[in-house]
Amino acid sequence: MFPALHTFHIPVMGTCYTADTPARVAPFGISSVVSLVDDLLLERFRKIYAEEYKLQYEPIPHRELDGRAKRITAYLNTLAEVVKIRFEAIKKQPFFSKNDKAKYFEMLPTGHPLRVLYLKLMGMKDSPESEREEIEATLNHGMVEGSIDVNIMVKLDRLPPNPDGKEPLGLEWTDAKTALKGYAKSSLKNSAIVFSAGINQSLYNYMAQFKEFYRNAAGELGKRIIIKASDFRSALIQGKFLARKGLEVSEYRIESGLNCGGHAFPSQGQLLPTILKEIHSQRGLLHQFRETVVNFYKSKGWNTDAAKEAPPPKVTVQGGIGNHAEDLRMREYYGIDGTGWGSPFLLVPEVSPVDEETREQLIKATPEDLYMSDASPLDIIFNNLRSSGSEIWHKKQAEKGTPGSPCRKGFLQNNTEFSETPVCKASRFYQERKLKQIEESDANEEKKEAMRKRVHAKQCICDHLGNSGLIFWNAEKTENAPQAICPGPNVAWFNRSYELQEMIDHIYGRREDLTPPERPHMFAKEVEMYGDWFALQVERWDGDKEYAAWLKVAAKNLDEGMDYCLEVAQTTPFPGENLASIPPTVEIERKRLMGNLSVLEKKCEYF
Repeated sequence: MFPALHTFHIPVMGTCYTADTPARVAPFGISSVVSLVDDLLLERFRKIYAEEYKLQYEPIPHRELDGRAKRITAYLNTLAEVVKIRFEAIKKQPFFSKNDKAKYFEMLPTGHPLRVLYLKLMGMKDSPESEREEIEATLNHGMVEGSIDVNIMVKLDRLPPNPDGKEPLGLEWTDAKTALKGYAKSSLKNSAIVFSAGINQSLYNYMAQFKEFYRNAAGELGKRIIIKASDFRSALIQGKFLARKGLEVSEYRIESGLNCGGHAFPSQGQLLPTILKEIHSQRGLLHQFRETVVNFYKSKGWNTDAAKEAPPPKVTVQGGIGNHAEDLRMREYYGIDGTGWGSPFLLVPEVSPVDEETREQLIKATPEDLYMSDASPLDIIFNNLRSSGSEIWHKKQAEKGTPGSPCRKGFLQNNTEFSETPVCKASRFYQERKLKQIEESDANEEKKEAMRKRVHAKQCICDHLGNSGLIFWNAEKTENAPQAICPGPNVAWFNRSYELQEMIDHIYGRREDLTPPERPHMFAKEVEMYGDWFALQVERWDGDKEYAAWLKVAAKNLDEGMDYCLEVAQTTPFPGENLASIPPTVEIERKRLMGNLSVLEKKCEYF
């Protein structure tokens, strides 16, 4: 298994906010995740880096057959080259200097053998060179790059039109499959692909044709599989399905259903601490598929030794973690192997390519400025920033009488209400027709206005999510490139720009907490967000009795989850952990939950 140096990773953030993060942090041994949604954006990033490092660059035309896979492969190969160049440059730097090599070792987790050895060496500055040489050689040998990982949101699996306009493309040309192919064919080693947003059996079946995801003759996995899930059951289902194909899951990333950045996928009221409790007690079930994998290898006549001896999959967690105390809660109380830290790194210029205007908005953002929005054309909850460049741009378009956006990329085209060919709900084509339909409907004015707001809320996130990074690199001008951004609510408690080393020392508890003591516990924030979510579901309930039954189970799960949160609140807090914020939040949200449940039951009687 890949020897990760750090106990945290940087998850995918939008299409651009971690697009080049590996080039920035992998040379320091830190792993991060690149989104493969927007191959056209990655092509522009490839040109930027090729020019900076004088690497070969041949543009891959937009309409070239298999161009999407080729662009992804080319970008990942360029990223690997850049990381190697930067890593080797750091490795060659001398010890006993204030340089990136010192930074590399100083940022390692407290107690890591390499960091301990490095600090020992730093105390030997006046010792004879012969006494230091062996330690220096050991430290140099122990340096490794961080993993360059990628993410595929499996729900984004559009079948694009044929570039030559002839017969429709076959199903192997869908966006998710061509992204997978582009990754599989890349030169990345000791890398992983993260599958998020549910299960896509067709995609998993397609993956089985790539040898890169199986162990080679030496028993090594060149490309690992990571499953991101918001509940334990989903993790088990996906692990079982993949094992039947002989595919091993190296890691399960458990993410809060709501307390995260980007698209949010609420569970049926199952709170993160409840899920962590279940995983802690039943973790062995995640390793039950090893025999299935071994039998698959046997059926192929492959060497089964390495598959038999494969270690249990790692389990990591992400979603709203904000300080060292909560990080310790995950790793020491629940026995989690590592954590994901996303949104705080949006305020670290060394890590994320955020334009100055948007970063300043994030710095000034209050908890009220971070909200669960209807911005996604997929009709999936989208964690958003109020008054972002994209939101302002869309409002101006609506005010001018030209609602919606030109659909330049089409990754989110999935609606056929007004056309045979799928279109995007943020497009001008869709919004003009939908607004006209609303005007001609028999609904009263209050209901019409509510429907109009939901139409106008849709934002062109597949294009606008990439603009901030392009502005950062001077490849676009702010006035021509509305910026969308999708931070988690946690970022509201960080109030300035930070240096990379400063943020990592915060994660590892080696400095004063960067967040204020009044910041609510991540568990308390999640309870509040699920309260908001449930209230919205009740408000928008349209008479679907099956969904009402589903919501009633969700309410029961939420109620039980809040009971467990109160149990956690009674445990000994880790230093700096605001467990005291949990009970008052639970009291408020339980009353609100019961009130909304009562409203739902009355609505059911009416229908």
